[in-house]
Amino acid sequence: MGTTRTARRMLRPHLAAAGGHVRARLGARIGSTGLVVGTLFFAASLTPSLIPRGIPAQAALSGLCLAAGYGLGVALRWLWEYLELPLPAAGRGRRVVLAACAAVAVLALWRSQHWENIVRALMQLEPAGPLRGLGVAAGALLVAALAVLLGRAALMLVHALMRLVARRIPRRIANVVGFVAGVLLVGLVDGVVLRSVLDMLDASYRQADALIPPDEPPPTVWDSPGSAQSLVAWNELGRMGRRYVAERPDAVDIAAFAGPGAKAPLRVYAGLPSGDTPAQRARLAMEELQRIGGFERKALVVITPTGTGWVDPAGIDGLEYLYRGDVASIAVQYSYLSSPLTLLLDPETGGETARALFREVYAHWRTLPRGQRPKLFLHGLSLGAFNSERSFELFELLEDPFDGAVWSGPPFAASRWAAVTRARQPGTPVWLPRFGDDGFVRFMNQHGSATPAGTPWGPMRVVYLQYGSDAVTFFDRHGFFREPELLHEPRPPDVSPSMRWYPVVTALQMGLDTSLSMGAPLGFGHVYAPSHYIDTWLEVTGIDDWHPDDLARLRRHLDQRRAEELAKDGDETADG
Repeated sequence: MGTTRTARRMLRPHLAAAGGHVRARLGARIGSTGLVVGTLFFAASLTPSLIPRGIPAQAALSGLCLAAGYGLGVALRWLWEYLELPLPAAGRGRRVVLAACAAVAVLALWRSQHWENIVRALMQLEPAGPLRGLGVAAGALLVAALAVLLGRAALMLVHALMRLVARRIPRRIANVVGFVAGVLLVGLVDGVVLRSVLDMLDASYRQADALIPPDEPPPTVWDSPGSAQSLVAWNELGRMGRRYVAERPDAVDIAAFAGPGAKAPLRVYAGLPSGDTPAQRARLAMEELQRIGGFERKALVVITPTGTGWVDPAGIDGLEYLYRGDVASIAVQYSYLSSPLTLLLDPETGGETARALFREVYAHWRTLPRGQRPKLFLHGLSLGAFNSERSFELFELLEDPFDGAVWSGPPFAASRWAAVTRARQPGTPVWLPRFGDDGFVRFMNQHGSATPAGTPWGPMRVVYLQYGSDAVTFFDRHGFFREPELLHEPRPPDVSPSMRWYPVVTALQMGLDTSLSMGAPLGFGHVYAPSHYIDTWLEVTGIDDWHPDDLARLRRHLDQRRAEELAKDGDETADG
């Protein structure tokens, strides 16, 4: 016991010194170079972007930009010293730098309310509150401090390992070992911590998808999935599937705008629990479609949902009204996760499901006499558009193409959308391009298409509906180091002229906008308005027997109803 106490007394000064060294390293003085670059990044993060940002979102963004700029500044200072270049003399210069950085930060915070209100006015929102700057400053400092401390702690671990190894092996080899240790540390965070978070989210989404509220009984009509006569059980539809089939308009609703003779549209949906494989679920949905007579309608739409299985009601309601209810639609769920998580954890199942469903429907559709089969359309929003694009190969359709497609808010990763956009006519903007002779693919936004009225279509009509303020579509992976084409002149009408490109920062802004865009007002960001869908479907279907006054009344009605739904429930169903 005496020996142990003696050892403890001898070690105590060393432990205290080590603890003091750790505290000193974690709380080391902020470097001037890092502070300058960090302040510039912080100020740039407050400038206008595509989507309005609340205080928490802006604080998180500005804090991360401050930390990223600080880290970049420290790295540049280290590189300068490593190259043995002369450094400016120390002295009062540090105080001048601190005062200048403080002045820039205060000025940027004061201007931030004006910058935010520019975007909010563009989207017809109320101005931001007067205390916005204070909330952003407090939150950003907290986020930046945590990020810097975590970064310093990680570097300390690497340096400690390098010092330990350098006692036994040459210094240069120890440096390599330290670099490898840093890479392994990042891998540990990604492989263990991140995976644990993703597994927790996966379990949460699975439970939410299976939950059936007690006040949501199964349908009683024979032509609805989940009914007693249906091949798909109510508890196998999933949360989004039940919502989709339950909210279809009835004949009375449609007749109020389309006149007498309207029908109730048909909606078919198969959830994840309805089969073990995409092929099984697609086959079951196809059999359900045949059971209720879907191929006997004037139009048939193959819909690819978003990641959670959600089908945007704005995208299908207008078409059902335009066809006076004489339309059937079919969809199959491939995930219960949000779209970003689906792309991260299971990027292939969505495409497999879309291909399986299209092949089932297309194979039977081709066997029907041309004059007696429905018009066949494809539709998808966001990740649904991404996967719907992948559901077929053009060479498979040469002999007998389907009639058309409406793909809204295609994500920037959609390869066919990107290829057509890159091959656009010279001089047309990236946000509303024209492709070829306009006979196969066209683009539309809130204000219609750039294609002249009366331009003839080919045998298949494809329209991309996209908003310039939708970062899900226009995020540029190269925007860290070059100005995105979206910001070239002329700009989209829903993107502020005050938005500027700043290296690194603008890409971080638009990265945040990809998630915020689902909460934008109706008709902006990633929230597509029924009235714009109506105009798009009119272009694709060629329907021309509606009176303009009735169309205007229908647009107002569906937009108002969708706005009320968003105000009541939030955009809980949309996930990009």
